[in-house]
Formats: sequence, structure tokens, C-alpha cells
Amino acid sequence: MTAPWVYLAVATVFEIGFAVCMKASEGFTRPWPTVGLVLSAIGGTTCLTLALRTLPVGVAYPIWTGLGAVGTVLLGGLLFGERLAPLQLASVALIIAGIVGLRAG
Repeated sequence: MTAPWVYLAVATVFEIGFAVCMKASEGFTRPWPTVGLVLSAIGGTTCLTLALRTLPVGVAYPIWTGLGAVGTVLLGGLLFGERLAPLQLASVALIIAGIVGLRAG
């Protein structure tokens, strides 16, 4: 795996952390999740920007948001007890299929 893909992977982890911290911050009323939200936003956009030095935006950005969405859906179920209906899980599979297609192309 080359450096731009590593940057994109790290940016994706930050993206998921951003969304999870957003939920956990309860509208910016809890300080530590709010700090996590801000740091995740900075880390994610920084790493994505570094990845975009080399990777095409039409590939990197959809992968970043798509994997971020998949991770957030799964962690929402695990951490917050959010319901994961079969249709939602099928939709997650379609997002993953789209990401594979973008990466393969």
C-alpha cells in the first residue's frame, strides 16, 4: 500500500471518529467527545488533503465518505444500540460494492 492510500485509510478512521464523537457530544454539551470531534475533523481533512496530492478526487473522496458511512453505521449499532435493519445492511453492502468498483477502476 502506498502512502496516499495510507493517508486515505487514516482519514477514514478520523471520519468515523468524527461522526461517533458528534453523536457522543450530545450537541456539544459533553466536553471530551466535543474535543474528539474537533480533532477528528482536523485529522481527517488533513490526511485526506495529503492523499489528494496523488489520488484523483473522484476516487478518494467517495471512498473516504463511503467507508466513513459504513463504519459509522456499524459503530452506531454497536456503541449506541441503533437498529440495523436488513435493508440497511444490504445498503451498506452496496456502498462497499461501489467502493470496490471505484478502487478497481
